[in-house]
Amino acid sequence: MKTIKGGISINRSRTNMFLLFLATLFFAGIILYSYRLFVWGLLPLIFLLTLYISTNKYRSSVSLFMFFLLGTLVYQLGSSYINEWNISIEMKIIINRSLLMFIMIGTVISLMLSKQKIFFFALLPDWQRRIKMPFHTIKLPYFLLIGLMVSSTILIPLYSQEIRDIKTILLFGMVFAIINATLEEVIWRGIMLSSLKRNVSTFYAVVITSIGFGLLHISIGIPVIISLLFSFGGLFYAIVVLKAKSIYPSIVFHIVINLGMVFNGWII
Repeated sequence: MKTIKGGISINRSRTNMFLLFLATLFFAGIILYSYRLFVWGLLPLIFLLTLYISTNKYRSSVSLFMFFLLGTLVYQLGSSYINEWNISIEMKIIINRSLLMFIMIGTVISLMLSKQKIFFFALLPDWQRRIKMPFHTIKLPYFLLIGLMVSSTILIPLYSQEIRDIKTILLFGMVFAIINATLEEVIWRGIMLSSLKRNVSTFYAVVITSIGFGLLHISIGIPVIISLLFSFGGLFYAIVVLKAKSIYPSIVFHIVINLGMVFNGWII
């Protein structure tokens, strides 16, 4: 009996080390590509390809990380290219956010090659559902209302400042928020979270997608420390998606926060 328990403990330890190494490669790739260190960024890809060839149990997760990074590489190359265009900063930002489509395409290709179902919590929320909290339960509409109120606090500073050319800012803010929030949520809380959740623990899936979500903000010029703070936003969105079993509430919350960032001058 002791031998069996010891063997299980060793296997679990090896599995944890493997998943930690896998996460490290993934995060390293995001950071390197975000700083446009494309040659160095090939190293995590090479390691992931080696793991993909040599392992069976977590091959689908390795593939997901590998194709995500390939999509990130294309995204960054495209971003570098459009930075040379003689267009407005607003237009560059909109196109930059639209290029996130390449990351989404990369993850979809990975799922197709792994013959896994493409699932991203696209069902509408069940409004009769009750959400389990640590000490009580709460109806889903009330849970989402609280989340919306928390997200909307980012709009409060608006009332203390003058906004110039409100129509232009409002139009840019809406286009930016819808494109950015939808693509980021579909990629992170949709495809990545649901796919990882099928193959590893929910805890691992939430941690990876939350930290990865934060780190990818380095690519748009946000410092590392602040980008890591964005991971708490990713954690919040992940909890909303898992509790509501729908991606739409997190997209709405994300849109509200992005609007606040634009209106407060944090984007331009």
